[in-house]
Amino acid sequence: MAFSQGTRINTNIAAMNAYNALNDINRELGVHQLRLATGKKINSVADDPSGYTIAKKLQARSRGLAQAINNVGDAKNVLSIAEGGLQKINDLLVSIKEQVTRAVNGGLSDDELQAIATQVNDYLAEIDEIVKQTKFNGMQLLRGAGGGDWVSGKDFQVGSDTGDTLTVKFDITVDSSLVSSSAVATSDLTTGFITTVDTAIKTVTQQLQYVGSLINRLDVKEANLIVSMTNTDAAASRIFDADIAKEQVEVAKLMILQQTATAQLAQANAAPQGVLALFR
Repeated sequence: MAFSQGTRINTNIAAMNAYNALNDINRELGVHQLRLATGKKINSVADDPSGYTIAKKLQARSRGLAQAINNVGDAKNVLSIAEGGLQKINDLLVSIKEQVTRAVNGGLSDDELQAIATQVNDYLAEIDEIVKQTKFNGMQLLRGAGGGDWVSGKDFQVGSDTGDTLTVKFDITVDSSLVSSSAVATSDLTTGFITTVDTAIKTVTQQLQYVGSLINRLDVKEANLIVSMTNTDAAASRIFDADIAKEQVEVAKLMILQQTATAQLAQANAAPQGVLALFR
């Protein structure tokens, strides 16, 4: 900083120094006031180029994690719908086993056996209807004799990075063909048919176990994603967001300095008048 002896009046160095100091204070005061107004520590890339880059990467990751949480929710919805359908099918198979067990009774007449066969056929028809109606977003989830939209599986992005996917597929047939390929006749109501129904129940139960296992995995992933997103947001906030209390302290200090610098500029402008005393 240049200094003046005070006896040269053509160039007022003291006033220029005070003016420069006042400009610096006003510039810095504007920065802190902008941070208070926006709540952001970095309002321009020039404020902190490296910090801006890091913060933006963290924000992008956070938004990716947020969308991954939504994807996990969609996957859980798919599995919940499938679980509901499978549970109904399992209940119907249990009812079929009950009816067939009742039919294996030498004391029943032909009419009673026919009534049981009719009821079993109705249950099997309802199983096929459940398979057709168990859908998500218009796509058939469970696999029937005619296939299904999820036989080959569909991927859900359950993380913010490449490869963070979970495949959900229903490739096991769970319709009436598990029990019979045609209408059940009274002659089919034998002990061997009970074994067939037991095998069908086992197949559906295995599919239910698969669904339940995936739901548990998704619960864990969801909890982990929420923690990761929170920590990522905290890291980005420390770089990008303004500390309001600290900024207010700086503004209060700079406003005082602004007033003192203004006063000193006024005094520096008036200082050359003292040289006039030499002419008295």
